[in-house]
Amino acid sequence: MPRLATNAIFVVPLALALVLCFPPATFAGVLYPQFYDFSCPQAKDIVNSVVSKAVAKDARMAASLLRLHFHDCFVKGCDGSILLDSSGTITSEKRSVPNRDSIRGFEVVDEIKSALEKACPQTVSCADILALAARDSTVLTGGPSWDVPLGRRDSLGASLSGSNQNIPAPNNTFQTILTKFKLKGLHIIDFVALSGSHTIGNARCTSFRQRLYNNSGNGQPDFSLEQSYAARLRVNCPRSGGDQNLFAMDPESPRKFDNGYYKNLIGLKGLLSSDEMLYTQNQETMELVKRYAANQDEFFDQFAKSMIKMGDIAPLTGNHGEIRRICRRING
Repeated sequence: MPRLATNAIFVVPLALALVLCFPPATFAGVLYPQFYDFSCPQAKDIVNSVVSKAVAKDARMAASLLRLHFHDCFVKGCDGSILLDSSGTITSEKRSVPNRDSIRGFEVVDEIKSALEKACPQTVSCADILALAARDSTVLTGGPSWDVPLGRRDSLGASLSGSNQNIPAPNNTFQTILTKFKLKGLHIIDFVALSGSHTIGNARCTSFRQRLYNNSGNGQPDFSLEQSYAARLRVNCPRSGGDQNLFAMDPESPRKFDNGYYKNLIGLKGLLSSDEMLYTQNQETMELVKRYAANQDEFFDQFAKSMIKMGDIAPLTGNHGEIRRICRRING
């Protein structure tokens, strides 16, 4: 075996070199997985421990924590603004139409933050907690893992109007949802891959009722919904009442993060209009649906890439924002 020259240069990964040589605040604007390796080395383990217990106690919590991260990033960026309660100067995003009566998981975030504050006071941001909890929730239900870039800081306010306007809604048109993704720097492949998170979790009757009874204002159901499936849905989703009744978005494997969501779309069994349109309204998204239905590994790979990309939407870094001591309110 040839010997290495005595002056051989060993290449250290850039992110690790930054961590070794400089304090985190030096690199404002850069997120990297090793951000807490020295300031709070147990941070990832603490998050994972609390999330694991929460999901073991309530399987729905995995989807809820994943949704929290998504609904946070799409408003003002991934800054923990969704966690803030209303106060004298803040109107909480929890009251927005996309979040009211459906967003959940705040108690889990509180528990994580409490444990982190005991271990590493005012070090780990609430925004980073959401990013880590979303990854851990995905892994715990059988999905892919990825290294979560870290270093976000927490917002000093919330945006009720942004929450109402920016988060994709089940009844939005295809073009409206795609535009909302593009405005955040995401593309059509991210739209399709991130929608795959609906392989776990539930939707309320009120979010798809119109598909069962009056899809286009003509008193007719949505015929892009398989009709025997629609008939089963009508049993617990009547024309009126039962708004909060829950339905699995992937009834075949509701607690397993897999590619069953895409197989459902091909079978015209996408629960939400915003899901089924990926297969019925655009050729490019239809082809991606087919690919992910046929190849789970390809879906997992792209989902991880798209989650990292989404997690990098307008983060607060450096001296912007703060590290909240309690995620529900800004520091006193």
